[in-house]
Amino acid sequence: MDDPFTPTEHAAWGGLLGTFGRMSALIDADLRERFGLSHVEFEVLLRLATSPAGRLRIQDLAARSILTRSGMSRAVERLKRTGYLTREQASEDRRGAYASLTDDGRRRFERAAAEHAAFVREHFLSAFSEKELRQMAGFWERATGRAVAGADPTMTLRGSRS
Repeated sequence: MDDPFTPTEHAAWGGLLGTFGRMSALIDADLRERFGLSHVEFEVLLRLATSPAGRLRIQDLAARSILTRSGMSRAVERLKRTGYLTREQASEDRRGAYASLTDDGRRRFERAAAEHAAFVREHFLSAFSEKELRQMAGFWERATGRAVAGADPTMTLRGSRS
């Protein structure tokens, strides 16, 4: 079968996918070794730490992640068992639930975040100049804008209604 992409398209798209896969694996291994957190769990703590009141609906966490709702629910349950967050029924919707960051969860996230940033700088960002990073940031903004411009606002990233 012929490659449906041009060589340049193949290099650009394949480069993105390969880099994402390699960086995700490196980050996951580092976070597990140093902080006992998976990359997904770190992402949950990050989103909660940067949200108003340290709290978000689980379905909103899932919509902002690559995880399905059930995958996010499992990650929330793991973090609940560690004491890093609590899970509370949504008073406005009996089917919904909130994940709320605990003080222990915030401390764990803050300890991991600074070292995580240093790790990302060392293993990815340092390969590029400041000008290239600004240009790359513009590429991602443009690509994300195109990806969501025609999207149904009630759809999650995985295509199911929220």
